[in-house]
Amino acid sequence: MSKLQLFTKGILKENPTFVLLLGMCPTLATTTSAINGLSMGLATLFVLVLSNMAISAIAPYVPDKVHIPVYIVVIATFVTVLQFMMQAFVPGIYATLGLFIPLIVVNCIVLGRAEAFANKNGIIDSALDGLGIGVGFTCSLTVLGIVREILGGGSVFGWKFISGDGMLAFVMAPGAFLCLGYLMVLFNKIAKK
Repeated sequence: MSKLQLFTKGILKENPTFVLLLGMCPTLATTTSAINGLSMGLATLFVLVLSNMAISAIAPYVPDKVHIPVYIVVIATFVTVLQFMMQAFVPGIYATLGLFIPLIVVNCIVLGRAEAFANKNGIIDSALDGLGIGVGFTCSLTVLGIVREILGGGSVFGWKFISGDGMLAFVMAPGAFLCLGYLMVLFNKIAKK
């Protein structure tokens, strides 16, 4: 598989949200607005790329009996660095995303890529895989956030372009499920062409 294919498979063929249905908790909970979706996606991308690279480097030296706990410690280290950076530079976004930042440690996307790809491949390939999956996840969350923000409030990235109130249901959990379902159908229809 070429380097370009490693990167693009995470965006289209193995999109974590619309194809693999992974990471549904942060997907549904944090996409009430486009900026929240983008922020959560970028945070996950940061952890995914760095943890994939680190796990790829240490995998040959980790015994099979303890590889999952070791991977969790590696991922938790990068999440902690991310938390400190977000608290220092973007405290508003950190406060909005709240509990979902520490939960990146046990996000099935991050752990799944560590187990399925990073521990069996080289550092560069693992970085490209993490980057592709991370970009796919970020794009999915951002698109879902844009749709929910437009329908729920008539704005996008905080810019109000429709006067009046939107449909509150789209900012709440039922709207998240509806939007996700329709976007999955649309994505899979387009991806098959």
